[in-house]
Order: sequence, then C-alpha cells, then structure tokens
Amino acid sequence: MTVVLGADQDQHRATLSAGMRHRALVYLPLSALLVDVMLIGVTAVLAVAGRNSLALFDRGADVTDTLGVVGPALFVVWIVTIGAVGGYSRSVFGAGPDEYKRVFNASLFTAGIIGIGCYLAKFQLSRGFFLLAIGIGIPLLLLGRFGLRRLLHQAYRAGLLRHRVIIAGRPSHVDEIAAVLKRETSLGYQVVGAVTPAGHVSGTTASGIEVLGDSDELAASVKRAEADIVFFASGAFRTSDEMRRAAWDLEQHKTQVVVAPSVTDVARERVTVRPVGGLPLMHLDTARSAKASRWAKRTFDLLGASTLIVLFSPLLLLAALRVKAFDRGPVLFRQTRTGRDGHEFACFKFRTMVVDAEARLAALHAEAGFDGGLFKMRDDPRITKPGRWLRRFSIDELPQLFNVVRGEMSLVGPRPPLPSEVATYDDAMRRRLRVLPGMTGLWQISGRSDLSWEEAIRLDIYYVDNWSMVQDLSILARTLGAVVSSRGAY
Repeated sequence: MTVVLGADQDQHRATLSAGMRHRALVYLPLSALLVDVMLIGVTAVLAVAGRNSLALFDRGADVTDTLGVVGPALFVVWIVTIGAVGGYSRSVFGAGPDEYKRVFNASLFTAGIIGIGCYLAKFQLSRGFFLLAIGIGIPLLLLGRFGLRRLLHQAYRAGLLRHRVIIAGRPSHVDEIAAVLKRETSLGYQVVGAVTPAGHVSGTTASGIEVLGDSDELAASVKRAEADIVFFASGAFRTSDEMRRAAWDLEQHKTQVVVAPSVTDVARERVTVRPVGGLPLMHLDTARSAKASRWAKRTFDLLGASTLIVLFSPLLLLAALRVKAFDRGPVLFRQTRTGRDGHEFACFKFRTMVVDAEARLAALHAEAGFDGGLFKMRDDPRITKPGRWLRRFSIDELPQLFNVVRGEMSLVGPRPPLPSEVATYDDAMRRRLRVLPGMTGLWQISGRSDLSWEEAIRLDIYYVDNWSMVQDLSILARTLGAVVSSRGAY
C-alpha cells in the first residue's frame, strides 16, 4: 500500500489527472469511429426504408435481397476511406473545417468506389438505395462530427481534457501566442508556463505567465509541468540545430511539438507550406480585401437584402408603429458613418433613444470616464422602452437593409465607424475601410457590445484580410444565434 502525503499528494493528483486526460484524448478518435459506425448503420436502414416506400422508386424489387452484400461493403469502404484521408487523426478534432472536409471527401470517394465497383462486377445495385444512402449519409456524418465537436468544446470550457501547454520563446512572443490560445477556447489549450532564452531573469512574462526555466532546461520543465504540448515561438533557440535537438529530447516524453511563426490573424486558406531542401517555407497569399468588393458579393448583397426586406416587412411596420406611438418622435435615426474608402453616408436605424439623446451624450461621457473608441453603456438612461426591445433582438438595425440595397453597406463586413473614430485611426485601423461596412460581422457573433475596442478592431481587420464567401455565409448563420441569445446587446 502506497501512502502519499503533503506536496507529494498534489503531485500525485496532477499525475493522475494528466493520465486521465491523456487517455480521454486517446479515446477521441475511437469515439468518432463509433459515432460514424452508428450513423452509417442508421443511414443504411433509412435508405432501405426510403427505397421500399417512396413512390419515386420502382417497388418491383426488394432491396433487402442485396443488402447482405452491399451493407457490409458500405460499412467497410466508408469507414476505411474516412480513416485513409485522416478523418480519425487526433489533430483534426476540435477546430477548423479540416475535419468536415475529410469526412465529406471520404464520402464522395466511397460513393465512387461503390458505384464503380458494382458496375465493373456487374452487381445489380439499387440506384434508389445508392442515392438515398449517399444523400442521407453525408449530412448525418457531418452532423455527428458537429455534435462530437460541441461536446468537446463543452468539456474544454469546463476545464476538462485540456492540453497543458508550455511556450518556449522570447517573453514578448510568448505573451502574443498565449493571448491567442486564451482567446480561442475551442482549441482546448491551457498555458501552464513559459521557457525563455538563457539570460532572461524575470520570473514571469509581462502578461503574468510563469517562467519555468530557460531553453536548456526545456525537457525538465516539461516533465515537471506535466505538459502535453510545447510551442516553439520566435527566439526560443539560437540555432536550428538547438531546436532540432530539443525536439529529439521531447520525443522521449511523448510531447507534441508545435512551431508557432511570428504570424497571427491569417486564415489557413492564405497559407501554403512548401518544404525546400528540408526548410519549410510558409507562403502567404495577399490580403483578400479586393475580392470582397467584386460583383459576386454585391449581387449576393442586393438579392439577400431585397429578400429580407420583403420577409421582414411586417416586423418593420410593427417596429415603426411602436417607435412612433411612444413619444411621437421620428421613426428613423440617421447617423453619419464612414464607409468604404472613407466615404461618409447616412446609416439608418430605428430610433431607440429619446429625441435629445445627442445633447445628453457629453454628460454621459464625463460620468462614465469615456476616453475614446466606441461608447456603449449597459444601462443607458437615454434608451426608450420600445428601444430596449428593438436593441435586444437587433431589430433596430433592420433599416440598414436599405443601406445595403443602396450600395452603402454589405450584409457582412466590419462595423460602420463614426467619422470621429476614423479621425483617430492609424494605418492598421484604416484597413477596415477597404471594404463596405456590414450589418453583421465577426464583431457581431463574438460578443457585440461586450467586446473591448481593441478586440473589435482586431476582428474587423481579420475579416478584411481574410475575406471569403464561405466565411460570409458562416457569419450570417451564426448571427441568428447571437441575436436570439441577445449576447452583448444593449
């Protein structure tokens, strides 16, 4: 019997926790495999039922006669193909679209293999069953991965299954990477310390991360901290040979190594890694702000805004009547905002404040100690009773659909700034003006008024530099959840 006392008891608990965490992460691919097997089984049952009952297909033949051959083949080929393209690799779980892409591509490969195989073998495969199996199976598998990811993110937020991370590098770069990892909670990274170059004597970095030792003590620091992953940041080692030897030492502890370059806020679609002579070169595509101004996005905005105006016309009428009935003041609030390339325009909103709201602004600035940026108050006394309802569900912003139709705004883009804000912009902030401002954007789905001024600016610049139509569609879909939850709306 082993008795553990004092400080050794804490170390013992940490070791047990690390072991449980490691086993749980090891079982993650197995969990995904079991979910896929179950969903493929459900797909086969639904495809058979649909083939035998839907009027679209010939009911002369019973597909269950051939299911004994096609069923096992479908299971094996589908699962093996997902595994072959890396769908069960631990690195794809948790964040990013790579997991979904691999499952989707593997499903198309499976369809091709089954279809071509049955044709070459002259096997009488029911076309109805085949179409239903692929048409049902792909969405089910993607939904299964989505559900598994949501559970994983909930575990991360609860402090479970997190990777313990040590960052090796210059203190300033350590803080930059730690800030990103702290912000992106879906990655499940918990920074437990830093390792700095020899000669750095401070016990913590500027942001308060504990320095566990210098680069020469990296392996020992990893062992003491029970770390799973080490990030190699800029300045961690003097030469590439030192870095290679450090990676060799970490192999003995089965610690994962991640190299973090001095590049942040760049979407993966703009990054291409090409090894040349053993040297991995990272190629960055140019910023995509010009693509966000092309005719395709404008056509999408025009059609989308026009459709939404028609759909929301009863809600627009109801909101206008409530605003007018409250104090007989104007229905719309027109505020000068700055658009693309610095052009100013009148931004439309339903009026949510008292008529003399602008006259009271200076007093509120003094009361709140406002010193620049975007002014927001959680309990602004100027907001009217109908205004609180309009703001809670962002109904006050629906008149901006007419700004979109007029070409002054986009459905998705950076937040439209005030001219007074633009006057304080530096060169980096002015990048926000390269595209049309949007009714919604990354700032809207990431917290709205709960965001700091610096974080809102960062998200807007990220959007401008990494624009894509897929990202626009994703933001629009996630905006609905942000509006319904009313997170950050005041």
